[in-house]
Amino acid sequence: MEAVLSIKNLTKNFGRIKAVNNLSLEVKPGQVFGMLGPNGSGKTTTLGMLMGVVNPTGGEFTWFGEEPTHHVRKKIGAVLEHPIFYPYLSGQKNLELNAMIKQCPEANIPKVLELVELLDRKDDKYKTYSLGMKQRLAIASALLNDPTVLILDEPTNGLDPMGIAEIRELIKKIAANGKTIILASHLLDEVQKVCTHFAVLKKGNLVHYGPVDEVGKGEETVEVLAEVENLNELLLSFAGTSSINRENGSYQVAMRDGFHSKDLNKFLFEKGVVASHLITRKKTLEKQFIEILASS
Repeated sequence: MEAVLSIKNLTKNFGRIKAVNNLSLEVKPGQVFGMLGPNGSGKTTTLGMLMGVVNPTGGEFTWFGEEPTHHVRKKIGAVLEHPIFYPYLSGQKNLELNAMIKQCPEANIPKVLELVELLDRKDDKYKTYSLGMKQRLAIASALLNDPTVLILDEPTNGLDPMGIAEIRELIKKIAANGKTIILASHLLDEVQKVCTHFAVLKKGNLVHYGPVDEVGKGEETVEVLAEVENLNELLLSFAGTSSINRENGSYQVAMRDGFHSKDLNKFLFEKGVVASHLITRKKTLEKQFIEILASS
């Protein structure tokens, strides 16, 4: 499957500062690809280069196997910073202006307004919109020319919990319609909930790259409590135990590959022990993210 985006050794220096350092990665069709990293990691600079608003110092990238010409960029919609809309115009009128600038049919406006759930507010002035509505209008504007790829830079930044949830659901809906999405975020939760693949950047360097569903693979931990004196010895004698930690009165049993909580529960039951508490805990993206940044 040909990559939607292919980046090879992309570099950007600002004086002696390496904002992006030899970045190489690929984004395939249909992926929701998250660029994850703390502030100053090079995410926004990378997106700026991909959209032609920042000139690279070195390296190269292609969209759909082609050089990033104006024709190719027309297949890409982006919300890079706070978009500029006229506050005294309605959402509808603002989109009409954007459609004229982008040279795309006004017939697309009702479709994108419906997608972002602003059809019933289309005639209200932009200045009356909440922050979440403004962000959704920006996404509607980016979708006006029916792009193949949508780029979002920190799409939930500054939003309240309701606004964050709405943008997450919108991203999932857009992805379900077959579009490839690339988003930059410093929010681990956001990436874990909406992305299929992710890359972690640290001070301009790529330190991790892969599918989100591989996070925590083989890292199952079972939290166990039982009213029995020799629980520690019992857990150590279980063939699936890799290691044990005692935390807050319960035992945290790290499982070997191929073993699961049901195996441990069955083992204890056969030894005449009924666990009063037995919960499986997978490694979260947050834990993996912290480990990745600490080890790089």
